[in-house]
Amino acid sequence: MVEIREAQIEEAEAISACLNSAFEPFRSQYTTGAFDDTVPSPGAIRERMVHMKLYVAITSEGEIVGTIASGRQGEEGHLRGMAIRPPWQGRDIAEQLLRTAEHDLLSAGCKRVTLDTTAALERAIRFYRKNGFVPTGRVTDFFGMPLYEYAKPLILR
Repeated sequence: MVEIREAQIEEAEAISACLNSAFEPFRSQYTTGAFDDTVPSPGAIRERMVHMKLYVAITSEGEIVGTIASGRQGEEGHLRGMAIRPPWQGRDIAEQLLRTAEHDLLSAGCKRVTLDTTAALERAIRFYRKNGFVPTGRVTDFFGMPLYEYAKPLILR
């Protein structure tokens, strides 16, 4: 059982470690720049917290086992930095984090949410599709590798 809540600034190191744990198995499929951007340092996490809302999934023992960040510009929200530590994957934590971020974006007036991912993250892509995200066709350069945009409308339920 985990609690989903907004991250605290002093948790930046644990959030960075969570991201590293989740993405380390994919390091060889990323360029150095792309991996470093995907797994930011604690200082970069603190900077991200200035511009985005970060959420954590935290155990009763205080271990951060998942994270997601959300930001918005007008009526469009954007998600990034979603990660679940490998031993905790497949336990509905990703769904809880996603629902929390989407609910807050919807409450803030967002009508649509986007995220970007790489082809290496096949399991994540299946998860996003299962949760209503579809590819927009927009592909950008992410430190020398393709980055694919996915989007979905946000609707009151």
